[in-house]
Amino acid sequence: MKTACILCSQNCGIEVELEGRHLVRIHGDRAHPASQGYTCEKALRLDAYQNARDRLNTPLRRRPDGSFEAIDWDTAIAEIAKRLSAIRDEWSGDSIFYYGGGGQGNHLGGAYGRATRAALGSTYTSNALAQEKTGEFWVDGQLFGRPRCHTSGDFEHAEVALFIGKNPWQSHGFPRARVTLKEIAKDPARTLIVIDPRRSETAELADIHLQVRPGGDAFCLSALLAVLVQEDLVAHDFLREHTTDYAQVSAVFGQIPVADYCVRAGLSEDSVRAVARRLASAKSVATFEDLGVQQAPHSTLNSYLEKLLYLLTGNFAKRGAMNIHTRVAGLGGGGGGGRKTPVGGHRIITGLVPANVIPDEILTEHPKRFRAMIVESANPAHSLADSQRMRQALAALDCLVVIDVAMSETAQLAHYVLPASSQFEKWEATFFNLEFPQNYFHLRAPILPPLPGTLPEAEIHRRLTRALGAVMDEDLAALHQAAALIPSAGRGPFAAEFFRLTAEKPQLLALAPVLLYETLGPTLPDGAKEAAALWGAAQICAMSFPESVQRAGFQGFGPELGEQLFQAMLSGRSGMVFSVDDYEVTWQRLDTPDKKVRLVISELLTELAGLQSEDPSLRDPLFPLVLSAGERRSTTANTVLRDPAWRKKDVVGALRVSPADAERLGLASGDEARVTTRRGSAVAVVEITGTLQAGHISLPNGLGTTYPTESGQLVAPGIAPNELTASEDRDWLAGTPWHKHVPARIERV
Repeated sequence: MKTACILCSQNCGIEVELEGRHLVRIHGDRAHPASQGYTCEKALRLDAYQNARDRLNTPLRRRPDGSFEAIDWDTAIAEIAKRLSAIRDEWSGDSIFYYGGGGQGNHLGGAYGRATRAALGSTYTSNALAQEKTGEFWVDGQLFGRPRCHTSGDFEHAEVALFIGKNPWQSHGFPRARVTLKEIAKDPARTLIVIDPRRSETAELADIHLQVRPGGDAFCLSALLAVLVQEDLVAHDFLREHTTDYAQVSAVFGQIPVADYCVRAGLSEDSVRAVARRLASAKSVATFEDLGVQQAPHSTLNSYLEKLLYLLTGNFAKRGAMNIHTRVAGLGGGGGGGRKTPVGGHRIITGLVPANVIPDEILTEHPKRFRAMIVESANPAHSLADSQRMRQALAALDCLVVIDVAMSETAQLAHYVLPASSQFEKWEATFFNLEFPQNYFHLRAPILPPLPGTLPEAEIHRRLTRALGAVMDEDLAALHQAAALIPSAGRGPFAAEFFRLTAEKPQLLALAPVLLYETLGPTLPDGAKEAAALWGAAQICAMSFPESVQRAGFQGFGPELGEQLFQAMLSGRSGMVFSVDDYEVTWQRLDTPDKKVRLVISELLTELAGLQSEDPSLRDPLFPLVLSAGERRSTTANTVLRDPAWRKKDVVGALRVSPADAERLGLASGDEARVTTRRGSAVAVVEITGTLQAGHISLPNGLGTTYPTESGQLVAPGIAPNELTASEDRDWLAGTPWHKHVPARIERV
């Protein structure tokens, strides 16, 4: 049976053989247009998600003593609606905060969650992207006109591939990552460059590895740009025709002392100059920045500098370079529009509240504080910085509702827990559609019936919106009548009625996913009721990118084109290509008035000037090491894999230490050591590795989650990284956390 892996953003197509409810054999789906049969070893462990001992199979209500009791669905929905309505009526809908709405492959639930938020008048939301990409999105908006002008690297055709704080061997980020990396590495005409404090698996393959000092990324990137400017290696014709204010940028980087910045970055000047010259000489360069720099000091500035590297060398809107891709739906919460958080006044980017400030918006007597939360397919008690404070914040809420498949750390703190069907028990999709020139979409059919007692998120939100009185039978009567005509007349009359109704009653537009689920959903083939929300997404995609959709083989215009796209989504069991682009289209997608890139971002140039007074080699004597909290390894994955039994090696997640630090501290592999930060301490097993430089230590992601043994005892193998991180350690502009740069010390136990 065809489905997809859910453990990273690539969602590679897989084929699964079942024995009962167990996924016993898993291999890549060769018919999948993006992954083409590729998958990594982690997908083989998905039965540990599907059949975990902590799966939920009944709604739960917290008792006054903190224990839980099972309740039926009708009671749960009625009580939740009553409690949330009371909070809304007394304090406003904005006192109810929504977090999550989609894990790595669980995005349709988030679409339906918007309806519940609309029913409550709740406008503040956040998710994992606020820990990662909001700084980059903000930079995209400043350069290209709006945050959703997001770029993708055409690595398949790039002469030079540059990865900054990115290890695609483990974290992928583009289709068939390991295959593509090997192809680049073995081609003498192509160059693979990695900037990373750690000698990762990708760095091992690289032609050039700039092993930058932890925290030195901004100095490294600034030095590269300075070499380009000072040696006059920039693409002048490109800059004149397609950008503004290069003179101002040139003046800034013309003054940067390259040799000094290389020293501060921990790099040789010759190696930095060699990389800059290679970027300038290449016919095409594709870049990828990721969490290594996005969760470290100067994260938003690093995003700006990375983009200047490909812009100053003219690697934009062409084959093998960076291009603005299509999308089925946006990843962020949408908008933002200069909004700030209600208590602290923190900047909201793409509609997402910075994750690190969430406790500050709860643990206060401010009248506009968050008083309730809905958490869906997310685990902020484990995944957000400073878990102890996050738990305090969650415990202080008047009402916490968790929708999840398992009894997560956040669910353990909830007033109500609603059990969702797994990703293999319902129709599901991902909106990580980030590729160029071809872009892909995969609507996944269920391969198992829902676990008894569970419901798909679409149904949960339908029941909630009904209980909240936001959707009434009279609102749906005309749509039901139009839907009844679909077998004979197609979806055209339904579309006309839907657009008429939402134009007449615009307040219903925010409830559209539920409206479609109730009316269009029952008419869809193979019981694909949860896919109803995609009909609207397909229509918007066809209207937004008509030529790209047509190049993918679809015909017509407007609703006709959207209808064809939607039908292909429904029938494509191995996924499908929904858009095909030429490279010139990137210029059309710029949202600046003159279709030129705005090179100057004054706030970040001010931050850049401040680097002159910084030295990343200076450390707090009490915490002389830098801990990378959340390294991706072959033995770790998304925390939806809570069962530790899937890890055959490194079961407890070793603390990796350099040989130099191990010798200084008298440590050997297998020893136990205590790692201490300003927030806490934990004991870990040591692994000595030459992949780390002196002063740099690392712990893996995905560990420290509680899990029941066969006897029912809860255990938590490994260290939960955010027991050691601090919420105040965050980017000044976007609020993204510094998980990859935690001041620490270690000592032998």
